[in-house]
Amino acid sequence: MADESSSGLGWFLAGLGIGALIGVLYAPKSGRETRDDLTAKANDAKEKAGQFVEQGKDQVNDYVDRGREYYEKGRTQWSQYVDKGKDFLQEQQSKVAGAVNAGKQAYEEQTQGQNY
Repeated sequence: MADESSSGLGWFLAGLGIGALIGVLYAPKSGRETRDDLTAKANDAKEKAGQFVEQGKDQVNDYVDRGREYYEKGRTQWSQYVDKGKDFLQEQQSKVAGAVNAGKQAYEEQTQGQNY
């Protein structure tokens, strides 16, 4: 969608420039005045193109900055999830180890009670 609007804008500016050129060429002026007008219009078009380029650069920089922010936010969230997962695994490992130790202790008590 962004390509369509920038393409349309480009065609509009091209048509505007061509229309201005044709208007200047058919105006009842001397050759010198016509050349001066063409030069002035070309300089104006160059300045406008430079402004559009600067606006484009600013937009790209904004998008890059926004992308970096999203990347950092996602990376931070991912790190938090990984840390939570590690904590959960350690907790479960501790519970399993405690259950195994309790089982060993119960087994030892059972086997010792039978030897007497």
